[in-house]
Formats: sequence, structure tokens, C-alpha cells
Amino acid sequence: MPFPPLTTTYSSGTVVPATDSASTYTTIPISSSDVVSRSIQNLSAFLSRCRPWMEFLATSSAIDVPSSVSDAGLRLRRNANYFSVNYAIIISACAAVSLIGAPIELIINGSVYFMWLILHFFREDPLLIWGRHVSDRAIVVSLVLVSIAAIWFTGALNNLWIGIGTGLLVSAIHGVLRNPEAIFLDENDAVSNGLIASKSTVSSPHGGGISYNLPL
Repeated sequence: MPFPPLTTTYSSGTVVPATDSASTYTTIPISSSDVVSRSIQNLSAFLSRCRPWMEFLATSSAIDVPSSVSDAGLRLRRNANYFSVNYAIIISACAAVSLIGAPIELIINGSVYFMWLILHFFREDPLLIWGRHVSDRAIVVSLVLVSIAAIWFTGALNNLWIGIGTGLLVSAIHGVLRNPEAIFLDENDAVSNGLIASKSTVSSPHGGGISYNLPL
């Protein structure tokens, strides 16, 4: 979600320090349809990061029991970072399957879920309705109320809990049993896991093993 900037940029190119009364966005407000369109593009970009399912399923040689609880935790953390999109798809699919026997419930709750994705999680632009800016808090409160109404109307709470719980359980089992040793890590993943040093860490030329971080 957007955060208040340190400066405000106007269409003329002038940059001034942000004040309490200034807009919390640095971009020029766009129409609601463009906001939705850009949110859909962000969602598509997120889904494009899905790892190949053949890699996700792996072979029997990549599946084994962790040697300890700490090893299981390390596997779960690494796999959650690497297969995050796959796990999100699995959990969403399990939730949808739990409602497959009631098409009306599936359509209603699926629509509400899509609204959360488009209007909250993947929205990066201010939302204008009838020329007035809608705050992030108002959007979240509205989505919560719509979600409660949809669940109450369809009575799908128990089925959704079962579906989401099943998806979480499947993801957790995969994350623990999938050996991540053969998984390719990009540079950011390797740095976060402590496998390599950051580019910004440079040894001191005067020796002594001292290292320091260069400003980026």
C-alpha cells in the first residue's frame, strides 16, 4: 500500500517538501477504472512469479524428512520465500474447492476476495469516487463489512475455514518435506539467508578484517 512521501511532485515538475495538508501520494490521481486496471496488472505480475509446478512437485530425491526441528523450520522459511506464489494459489484453490458444491456461495465470496486483491493488496494509486479521494482506512472498513455480509448471507464460514486450513496444511507439509538444497536462489534470497555477503559490504583496505557498508 502507498506510504506518505517525503516530497510532493506536481505536474509542473516542482518538488516541495510534504506537509500535513499535502496529498499522501506523489502521483497525479487517475480515474477509478485506471486504478483497477493497474491493480490487475500488479496482480498479473505477482502471478507471473509462480514457480514451475514441475519444480514445485519435484522428484522423490528432493523429498525427505528433516533431520531436526530447526532444520524443518529452516526448510519451511526458505520454501515459503521461494514458492510463496505457489502456496498462495494452493490456499486460494482449496478455499474455492470447499465452496464448489454451492456455486452461488463460490461466486459471491470469490467476488469479495477479488475486491480485496484489487482494491487493497495490489492497489498502489489513490482511489477517487465522484471526484473525492477515498482513504485507505475507508476502503479496508468497507471491505471488512462487505466480507462479513457475504459470509453471513452465504453461511460459508465453516467451509472456508476448512478450505483455507487444508491449503495451509498442504503448504506446510510441502515446505517441511521439500529439500531446498537444490533450489536456485537469486542474489537477494542468498543474502537474506546469509549464504553470501551483500555487495554493499566491502573489506577495509587497511586490513584487520574490518568491513563496512557503503551507502546505496
